[in-house]
Amino acid sequence: MSDYIVSARKYRPATFRSVVGQKNLTSTLKNSIESGRLAQAYLFCGPRGVGKTSCARIFAKTINCLSPDAEGEACGQCASCKAIEMGNSFNLVELDAASNNSVDDIRQVTEQVNIPPQVGRYRVFIIDEVHMLSTQAFNAFLKTLEEPPAYAVFILATTEKHKVIPTILSRCQIYDFKRITIDDMAEHLAYVASCEGIEADPKALGVIARKADGAMRDALSIFDQVAASTRGKMTYQAVTENLNVLDYDYFFRLVDGFAAGDVPEALLLYKEVRDKGFDSLFFVNSLAQHIRDLMVAADARTVSLLETPADVSERLVKQSGALPLPWYYSAMRILNECDFNYRTAGNKQLLVELTLIRLCQLLAPATPPFDNTDRKIPLRDPAGAAPRSAAPQSAGTIPEPAAPYEPEPAASVTPPPATTAEAEQPLQTTTQKVRPRTFRLSAAKHTPDVSIEPSREPFTDAQFFEAWNRFVAENPDQHILASAMREARPVRSGEFEFSVMVKHPAEQQAFELSTGRILEFLRHELHNELLTIHVEISPESDAEKPLPPQELLKKVITDNPALGEFLCSIDAELA
Repeated sequence: MSDYIVSARKYRPATFRSVVGQKNLTSTLKNSIESGRLAQAYLFCGPRGVGKTSCARIFAKTINCLSPDAEGEACGQCASCKAIEMGNSFNLVELDAASNNSVDDIRQVTEQVNIPPQVGRYRVFIIDEVHMLSTQAFNAFLKTLEEPPAYAVFILATTEKHKVIPTILSRCQIYDFKRITIDDMAEHLAYVASCEGIEADPKALGVIARKADGAMRDALSIFDQVAASTRGKMTYQAVTENLNVLDYDYFFRLVDGFAAGDVPEALLLYKEVRDKGFDSLFFVNSLAQHIRDLMVAADARTVSLLETPADVSERLVKQSGALPLPWYYSAMRILNECDFNYRTAGNKQLLVELTLIRLCQLLAPATPPFDNTDRKIPLRDPAGAAPRSAAPQSAGTIPEPAAPYEPEPAASVTPPPATTAEAEQPLQTTTQKVRPRTFRLSAAKHTPDVSIEPSREPFTDAQFFEAWNRFVAENPDQHILASAMREARPVRSGEFEFSVMVKHPAEQQAFELSTGRILEFLRHELHNELLTIHVEISPESDAEKPLPPQELLKKVITDNPALGEFLCSIDAELA
């Protein structure tokens, strides 16, 4: 049978000085032991794998040591120390509250409290995962915890302090264990590797430390796994492949692509990540963590918040200056939205790719009209249907405008009668040429350059009705709105204002819901940002209200005697 012992047990701390990452806390415990200021109850709380139970055993061994050394540490050689290390000491009682959480289990502990120590000065009772005790068990434990014998010391350990009832907390000295830093963990792993004769790349140990997420026990377990896989030669590449960890280089290259607005590069890197078998959600969260680290590295005051190996921290500080600080805020918000929508997305790959495209466009957003994804106006070829946007054929010449749009007969709207002022100047018909845009020559580049036209261009009623009809023709799916616009008679009430009369509230509501789209379309077509329309219900509509069913049927019978005779023949009655 093999004598192999896993590293988490073999290198478990045996003294306060060997505890990793809890120097301040262990110093406080040692000082309390040296000064003889021992409390009757302690509560050790913190994340898993940070040394709570190990410190409880070291504490029990130290206060019972028969010959402590000059630094106040347990000697490890006396009968008491050896008995505790072997696990058969009468002075140390351990209870796992996760599986022994009833009142009867606590009563067994309280009964043992009455038995004094045989060797040493104290009997120590360690209750692990104390938050798992039932409320009745807590209450049964209160009196003993408050007034134990002078030789009894209780050490409670938990990962969830908030689940311990306040009456227990008030009777304990509370020690909060912190997560072990990556540097401390990597240093201890290097010590273990040297003891085991394993060649380990410091970068590889940093990856293991980061994977352990602050838990030393997890780090040692991962260390054993990688050591067995690599046969005693831990390289950075071997560790990343074995642990399925994404290399930092992917994220540094992605951020360089974001800064350059290189969408193809970002999509290709994402494909490479997927081809290696990584989950897309894991990729998104890892990228969010990298951008968070860049934001932290961008300010000298927050660099200490980085939990990365020293070489990676240097690269983060160097790359953080390539992008402005607000970029990181926006990028983290975009990635958080992606993480939130990922679980419900039908096409998860497309969601991640769209997220990467948005990150590439943060510094160089799309130009109008492509920047508005909710735009309702169809995008057209600049040299196509609209006569106002026709491009010149050669420098210095003005081309003839394209043929104007001719609406379908079914969608035509009859313009209102011309006023006296308008009668003096004949209105332009739909076949009349519209004044095209002006052009100028650029002296520097000798290429035509389109001048910026004013947004208050005047227009005639005929041009307005032409744009009005075009909107109707391009939105046939909006049945109520299209029908209302065909029957409406817009009347110019100001220079750039039109009043629209409708017959029914439903038509008015349809107009109000689509006013933004209609105005956007008309202003774009007529090149006038001051154009407005007002929709009202026509007063004449009251006289045309529909009749109730009974009155309508009577009217139909009156107008159609044959229908009345048919109803009488089948003995139909009108209520």
